[in-house]
Amino acid sequence: MLITIASIVAGAVGVGIILIGARFLLAPRVAAAGYGVPVEPAGPQTQASAPYPWLYVKGVRDIASGIFLWILLVGHAPHLLGAFMAAATLIPVGDAVIVLRSGGTRAAAFGIHGATAAIMLAASAALLTA
Repeated sequence: MLITIASIVAGAVGVGIILIGARFLLAPRVAAAGYGVPVEPAGPQTQASAPYPWLYVKGVRDIASGIFLWILLVGHAPHLLGAFMAAATLIPVGDAVIVLRSGGTRAAAFGIHGATAAIMLAASAALLTA
């Protein structure tokens, strides 16, 4: 039962991060604001320079991370999925630090990224102990 719940959480995290990645590709400035660090143009923006390329990079990496979760989930590899999720927990922890260091709100840092890290860590612990 615990593996089933943890697998559902892992699947939801995978879908969520894929959707977040897609948002960074389709609406990068809105996604950056949702991340907790709004993008403010440094000067006049041209089509080639706007929005900043790192927003697209984040989108592609988020989508790939979600796909990695789903590969392990579909492959029925709960221990590998748990280990991957434990390692991937560093991503939302790092995101929280980035938000705090970039002048973002504590609510975004802890409410979005901290909560994500806690959920991922709990699911990974359940998968690793099963």
